[in-house]
This record gives sequence, structure tokens and C-alpha cells, in this order.
Amino acid sequence: MAAVDALILDRMQSSVGMIPDLAQHLVGAGGKRLRPLLTITAAQLCDYQGNAHHKLAAAVEFIHSATLLHDDVVDESALRRGKKPANLIWGNSASILVGDFLFARAFNLMVETGSMEALGILSNASSVIAEGEVQQLAALRNLAMTEDDYLRVIEAKTAALFAAATEVAPVIAGRPAAERNALREYGLKLGLAFQLVDDALDYGGMASALGKSVGDDFREGKMTLPVIRSLETASEDDKAFWRRVIVDHDQKDVDLEKAVSLLRSSGALESTMVLAKRYSKDAADALDVFPQSSLRDTLKELASFVVARIS
Repeated sequence: MAAVDALILDRMQSSVGMIPDLAQHLVGAGGKRLRPLLTITAAQLCDYQGNAHHKLAAAVEFIHSATLLHDDVVDESALRRGKKPANLIWGNSASILVGDFLFARAFNLMVETGSMEALGILSNASSVIAEGEVQQLAALRNLAMTEDDYLRVIEAKTAALFAAATEVAPVIAGRPAAERNALREYGLKLGLAFQLVDDALDYGGMASALGKSVGDDFREGKMTLPVIRSLETASEDDKAFWRRVIVDHDQKDVDLEKAVSLLRSSGALESTMVLAKRYSKDAADALDVFPQSSLRDTLKELASFVVARIS
């Protein structure tokens, strides 16, 4: 990971001063580096002996960082990784363009590995992520959004990059299809669990644990699984509340507290956490095609860690 961090720092440099300044504000803000860590660990699990996994891991982080820069413009959030987001400092235009720069850097790194298969996996993930974000935007403030619809959105906008981050490792290591499929499944289910935990934390966690403002999803009118599940058993009065705060976007200072109360009393937060834990277990179970090792145990423990953020 030290090698990956050094590569990230080197490749976000530019003679255009605003680019490294803005990129460093986000990339150097102490993010978990979870996605590149998956690529590095999966490559080691597959006994990969080269150094292309460093470039692929850095590419994964650049893709993720680019989407965050674009998301902050769309979402108008007041906090990103515990700091003011880049677009509130440098403006929306600069954030979008530096996000484009990071996407381009990611593709530079992918090409340098010489693996067309890895390039195909990560480039496809990039387009799927964009589709997921557009799907989520189209569903904004739509109380009719179903659970299946929402799971398709988070599979695209979040889980696809997790899956790609793990799948590229067996590809460059020349491992059999069973291992490639297992690591892709691991990444996909881990990504789903990760996003569902974020959904739950937005209504029940601390800002310091989440790295963004608590209640962001609520304030933006996003339909997440806790809200969808709460609506399934809501009274007419409670449905009217959700219609006012989500559809009409008419929110008062006390509304977030009421929303949290409704999500807790309906069991929606708890059931979202249960589903996240199920996906976490599915992720860990997918690794059983590999013989027992400390690296396999590390990836299994990571799946447990992702859902442990709930408490």
C-alpha cells in the first residue's frame, strides 16, 4: 500500500497547479483506501509476482476519487471525509474537470499494465458506475422506488468498483476462472454490504464514523433502503411525512430526528443492517474456493469489519 500511495501521489501531479492542489485535498484526506487494498490483497492471495497490481490499485483509487468529486457537485454535500468538499473551495467546474483528470490518469495506469482484460474490467466498471449514478438521480424523491430497483442502483454505483477491484487480481495473475469468479463475487457482495451500512449510518451513525454529514441522504431526498422499507408499513400520517420531506423537499430542523425515529420504530434500520450482514457473510463464503491462509482470513475479516461500522 505504501507503493500504491507513492504512485497515487506521483500520478496526480500536473504543471497546472490547481489539479494537484484539488486532488490532494480529496485523495490525501485520509480515506480508507479500501478499494485499492482489495486489489493488493487479492493479488497476493493469487500469488501474483509482478508489480502491475500497484498500478491497477492506484487506478481503482483514481476512479473512486473521480466519482467522489463528481458526486459532491451533484449532491451538494457539506462534508467529505470530514472536510469541506473540494467544490465548495474551488467551485463546481474545477471539481468536475479535476475528476475528469483523475479518470484519465486511471486509464493511463491501466494501459501501462499491458493487460487488456484488466483494462476491460475497470473500464466497464467505470461506465456501470456512471449508469448507477444517473439511475439514482432519476429516482431522487421518488417514493415509488422499489427495493429491487434500489439494489440495482447500489450494485452499479458502489459494488461494481469493489467487484472490479478484486477481479483484476486473478486476471493479471493468470488464475483459473473459479478463482476469478470467487473474487468478483466477494467484491460485489462486499460492496453491497458497504453501501447498505452507509445507508444505515446516515440515519444512525456519528459523522466521525461515516466521514460525511449525518442526514445527507435525507436532506438530498435520496431513496435508500431504510426509507423504502419503512414506507412498506407506514401509516397514512407517516407516508404524508415522507411525502413532504422527500417528494416536496419541505424539511424543518426537527424532521431528521423524526425520520430517524420512524426508521427505528419500523425496524427498517435494523433490517437494513441484517441484509448488510448477510451480504458480508456471502462475501466471506465466496473465498472458500481458496485454501486456508492468512490472506484469505484477512479478506474474510475485512468483510466483517465493513458491517462492524454499524455499531
